Amino acid sequence: MKLILKEDVEKLGTAGELVDVKPGFGRNYLIPKGKAELATPGAIRQFEHLKREAALRAELSVEAAKELAETLEATSVTIPATVGEDDKIHGTVTNIQIAEALEERGIIIDRRKISLDQEIKSLGEYTATIDLLGDLKPKVKVWVVKED
Repeated sequence: MKLILKEDVEKLGTAGELVDVKPGFGRNYLIPKGKAELATPGAIRQFEHLKREAALRAELSVEAAKELAETLEATSVTIPATVGEDDKIHGTVTNIQIAEALEERGIIIDRRKISLDQEIKSLGEYTATIDLLGDLKPKVKVWVVKED
């Protein structure tokens, strides 16, 4: 029985793959659970069409990510912080604050994609790495300054 997988199935294949399975496994498990559908000629044509559209969207998103990476490399953000003795800030600067500072500049980045090379506990210049797509990991300069 030929099926098109709708999602990854361990030891069988990945989503979108055309697989050949025993009829009982397909009828009793894969199709009822929504993990696969029968590989009819129409379903195969529809699947190929969706695959082409997904490839086009992925190509466009890679181009957009490269443009965003160039913008981020040229960007630096300033984060004001209250300080105590020896220019030590109260608390630490977090990726949430960096995401908010980038958002003020019109760049929206998910805070979970921002990683700091070191903890920011004093005034100065730091670097934050943003995980975009694959190998695209632009670095943003973060300036921590004394709050007025």
